[in-house]
Amino acid sequence: MDHNNSFPGWHGTTIVGIKKNGKVVIAGDGQVSIGQTVIKGTARKVRRISPGGHDVICGFAGSTADAFTLLERLETKLEATPGQLAKASVELAKDWRMDKYLRNLEAMLIVSDGVDLFVITGAGDVLEPEHDIAAIGSGGNFALAAARALMDTKDDAEEIARKAIKIAAEICVYTNGNMTVETISK
Repeated sequence: MDHNNSFPGWHGTTIVGIKKNGKVVIAGDGQVSIGQTVIKGTARKVRRISPGGHDVICGFAGSTADAFTLLERLETKLEATPGQLAKASVELAKDWRMDKYLRNLEAMLIVSDGVDLFVITGAGDVLEPEHDIAAIGSGGNFALAAARALMDTKDDAEEIARKAIKIAAEICVYTNGNMTVETISK
């Protein structure tokens, strides 16, 4: 049985991360869907964590409980390696891939400390996206295309992220326009 197809709505969200002119923005929509039903329209899928006094912004797509488990693990990794997002991300990805319990988690993360921007997956990947744009979730490809088209404009990272989510929400039925936006710079 293909677990991804048996889990209703696991792809339903849009998260985009934009890095431009020394600023990183992660934005996400607010829709939570189970199958064809919208359960909530104002969820916060983008958060700021501050382990050891070092701010990191995170956005997640997938199961909320699974994403929170991963965010807690990331916080623990960051507390063990303060200010080293790349190292903490790789350690989380290794655990995620190797641990029997974690391996079954259905989520993806976009994380940034204002310098680095990464996508962390359950396949053990820590990806630094091309063109300083990361996007995940069911509307991720729409947001990615919109953001790529806007990167050469005068718009700053936040304006690009907001426009990309808005465009994705107009196309993807699992994405709405109720955004949560977090900004970080170094």
